[in-house]
Amino acid sequence: MPTISMFYGILIRMFFRDAEKHHMPHIHADYQGVVAVYSIRDGALLAGELPPNKHKLVVAWIEIHQDELLANWSLAVNGKKPFPIRGLDQ
Repeated sequence: MPTISMFYGILIRMFFRDAEKHHMPHIHADYQGVVAVYSIRDGALLAGELPPNKHKLVVAWIEIHQDELLANWSLAVNGKKPFPIRGLDQ
């Protein structure tokens, strides 16, 4: 599970072998050991929960980087390493 981004203490990871569980392209956001899963296509919360301010940051980041995230998902499901994506604080 590679970490593809990090910003404001949030680690963004992509579990591409987890597609059967959520049935769509998604990312895992980890903030201080609390994990939430978000759809890449629309930023919808699929599982878990983050503090409200961190949730808003992740949803905004997904919207900004949706094309890059979908490209990374395509790489990952084809066995290739996804590329890092800039965080909001860079």
